[in-house]
Amino acid sequence: MPNPFRRPAGASLLTPALLMCLLSFSASQAIGQDVAPPLTPLQKQFDRIDFAISAAGEFGTTVSGIEQRDATTTHTLLTIKPSSTVGELFTLRYTVKPYVGFEFNFGNLRYSQNYTFVPPPQQNLLFRGAQVGAREMTLGYVAHLPYRPFGVTPFVGAGGGTIQFKPTSGGGQGLPFQYRAAYYYTAGVEGNFPNSPFGMRLGFRQLFYLAPDFQQNYLTITRRVTTSEPTIGFFVRF
Repeated sequence: MPNPFRRPAGASLLTPALLMCLLSFSASQAIGQDVAPPLTPLQKQFDRIDFAISAAGEFGTTVSGIEQRDATTTHTLLTIKPSSTVGELFTLRYTVKPYVGFEFNFGNLRYSQNYTFVPPPQQNLLFRGAQVGAREMTLGYVAHLPYRPFGVTPFVGAGGGTIQFKPTSGGGQGLPFQYRAAYYYTAGVEGNFPNSPFGMRLGFRQLFYLAPDFQQNYLTITRRVTTSEPTIGFFVRF
């Protein structure tokens, strides 16, 4: 009488082989799900770009000098004192690798240029301040250090460009606009939020340029101004 509990011939080999096939298929499926598809050349370029919007304080130095009017006019000492303000700074960065990166900055500020003449001129010159809009457009080199103290990345940079000084229609005293060459350096720290393309950036910048005279000889003193700008803002990586 045949044994009902006896396995058919070859069953002991077929079952382990079937199990091995199933396990191999499951493992290959899991590996395929964990491996991300390779980035395209375009995606690699976008991964190097970030865009930041920051609030920038403006603290300019006070400068003095003999104003350059006509030779027949008595020269007087002119002091130019810019008021302090807060504006916007937009920065687009392209980071090739930690020590190689580039940035474009667009800054927008509005403040007053306060003028003091000693002795006061007898002509009807610009006794009070002129309200001015300053728009910075600069290009620069930026380096991100490869280590992350306290979870943030330090960076330093420098560059140059131009600043457009445009007196406002209401408080600009009718002065024309003017461009000045400008140079800057910057330093700060930044860090991404966890599992997010967004991050926060803290920095400090200084710009150097010739005091604007708006093409008026009585405002020309040929002195360089230093503007200090602490910044705080947010960025997004593409």
